[in-house]
This record gives sequence, structure tokens and C-alpha cells, in this order.
Amino acid sequence: MRRAVALGGLLTAAAVVARRTDERWARAEDPTRPEDYVVPNGEARVVTTDDGAELAVTIAGEGSTVVLSHCWTGAREVWAPVAHRLIRSGNMVVMYDQRGHGSSTVGSDGCTIARLGADLAAVLEQLDIRDAILAGHSMGSMTVLSLAAHHREVLVERARGLVLVSTAANGLGFGPIDRVLQKVIGASFIDPIVRSPIGPALVRATVGRRACRRHLVLTRDMLVACPPPVRAACLAAMQAMDLRPDLRGLDIPTTIVSGRFDLLTPPWLARQVSSCITGSTVVSVPGGGHMLVLEVPDQITGVIVAAVAVHEPVISLT
Repeated sequence: MRRAVALGGLLTAAAVVARRTDERWARAEDPTRPEDYVVPNGEARVVTTDDGAELAVTIAGEGSTVVLSHCWTGAREVWAPVAHRLIRSGNMVVMYDQRGHGSSTVGSDGCTIARLGADLAAVLEQLDIRDAILAGHSMGSMTVLSLAAHHREVLVERARGLVLVSTAANGLGFGPIDRVLQKVIGASFIDPIVRSPIGPALVRATVGRRACRRHLVLTRDMLVACPPPVRAACLAAMQAMDLRPDLRGLDIPTTIVSGRFDLLTPPWLARQVSSCITGSTVVSVPGGGHMLVLEVPDQITGVIVAAVAVHEPVISLT
């Protein structure tokens, strides 16, 4: 009886928090028009990896090439607000769903950070992409770093600059509780909870002070759309990751963007990544959280457009 009362009190408190969160965030101004939350119309392609994963790709716009790699539990849609802005700025965007996410399949090798980097290499090679800016958000930025760490020759041949948003090369593990987190994230029972009215409040920690309620809802919806085994496997991969030794000596124009209030990949992790990449720049977003591609799409677009303007990158293989 006491447990039932305690649980009821907890759920009531959560509902109050959710309602207040909704009320406050519903008033925040959305920087993106509704139609720009949809993946741009373009050419649909499928890239098949050497372990049989089929990666769904959209190519849209004309101009300089920007490849967009999305976050954990995300999909191409998370980049849509930035993608539309890039197209209007005269660029071509290449967006793809990471393995196990969105419309892409997993493949026989499962989900590891090394495998995600190999997937990006496959996208670049099979689509014959060259002279591109590679932009990644969260796990997508780790995918770009994995490409740089394990497929440096592909990076040298096909990329001329990097934009890493909400990034890390290590430091995402919590020791003894890692397995517990993996089991919880990989459990299907959390999906109804996240879909419930308290769902937006549960993902509140992913955004900063500039976000609106739509960003909470989109983040929640992407989380539950991602298959639980994929969520757990990718989380485990990020917790075990340490790309720093293989990034030493990387020399390519790189801008790292970090939200000052990012609780998932805090600013100190961005600085660690910067220390591995010669001449890289760190941009701090005041009031920004983890979902910067939704929160401040104009600023992220500006950073990418500036990276496009770098015409003569110097990349070292040492």
C-alpha cells in the first residue's frame, strides 16, 4: 500500500512538472517554420555496407556538398531545420539514417562506433562524394571522428572540413551503472512512459534555454521510434568509446560547437576533442543545450556555411 501511495505521489509530481514544462516551453518562440521540420525533397538513394546494412540517403539542393550525420536515437529529420537553411544558402546536403535508425537496417556487425565510421566511409565512397564538409551532431559527430580515426585516407580524399556539434571522443561512461543504463534504455517498457504526458519533461535535460516545446516533443518521438536494442547497443558503444589516441595528429579545418548547458556532452568534452585536432576552433552557445541543431539552427547553419568557405584545407596523415 505504501509503495502504491509513493508511486502515485511520484507520478503526480511528474505530471505537475510536465504540465508546467509544457506551459513554459509552449511560450518559447520556435526558430523554425513548420515545413522545415520535414526532410527536404530530393533524390533517394540506398548505400549498402559490407556487412549488409542498408542506409537510407536523401540528396537535396545544389552547390557545395555538406554531409549531415545525426544523433543517437535520431534520424535525418533532426537535421531538417539546418538542411533547409543550407539549401537556401546554395548548398547540396547529403542526409542519411545511421544503421538501425530511421529507415536504415542494422547489418550483421551490429552497432559500434567503429562500424558507424565505416558506414560514413561507405556513404562517401559509394556516392563518390568529394570536397565535402562533414557535419555531425552528437553520435553523428562521433561517427565523423570515427571516420577520421579509422579511415583517415577516406577523410583526406573526400572531405575538406568538419563541423562537430555537441561532440565527444570519450568520457560518456559512468562505470558500474553503465549496464543498468543500457538495460533501462533497451527496455520496451519505457516507451509508453516516454509517450505519456510526462514524456516531454523526461527529455528536458537534452535541451537548453533557447528550445521550445516542439523540440522536446521531437526528441521524445525520435527516442521511442528507435528500436530498443539499437538504443542500448549504441549507448554501450558510446560509453566504451575513446577515440583520442587515434585522432592525434589530425589536421583539418574543424569547428566544434558546444552548448554551455549541454548535460549529455558537456563543454569540457568538446575541449578534449579540440585538443586532438590541430587548429580546431570551439564555439560556445550561451543558453544552448545538447540539441543545438533544433535549438539554434541559424547559428549551426552559419558555422557550416563558414566552413564551406574554407577552400584550401591542409590535412596531415601523421
